[in-house]
Parts: sequence; structure tokens; C-alpha cells
Amino acid sequence: MQSEKLRLRKIQHLAHEITDKMNKGEEPTHSETLIPIIDNLSRAIGDLTDSYGKYSLDYVEEKVKNAHALLFNKERIDVFL
Repeated sequence: MQSEKLRLRKIQHLAHEITDKMNKGEEPTHSETLIPIIDNLSRAIGDLTDSYGKYSLDYVEEKVKNAHALLFNKERIDVFL
């Protein structure tokens, strides 16, 4: 099993790639693609900001990976919630 720090690092890397791609603005992204991307990212953030400090790293990792896969058109296992 990977250490928590390494997993968080990978999640951070995916989030940076998402940010970079969104800010390039090379091609317009359709709203039907953006809505699930934003939904996945907001769910990940919502879980991380739990006021009791209890979050599921598996859940956060899954949601960020889903958003990344949607944006970069990669195959993914679980796109929706």
C-alpha cells in the first residue's frame, strides 16, 4: 500500500494537470463534460474540508482521478458518483 503522502502527492499532481489544461483554453470544453468534472472536484474538496478532519483518501483520490479522466478523455472505471 502506498503511503498517504505519496497518494496525496499524486492527487495534487492530477489537480495541477487539470488546472493547467483548463487554463490553456486551446479548445472549448462542452458543458456536458465540464459539469461532471466540476462535480467530481467539488465532492473531493467537500470531503477534504470535513470539519471533524475525517476524510476518505480513497474517495478523494477516486473523484480527482475521475475528473482528470473526463478532461483528458481517458478510460475510467467510475465516472459518476
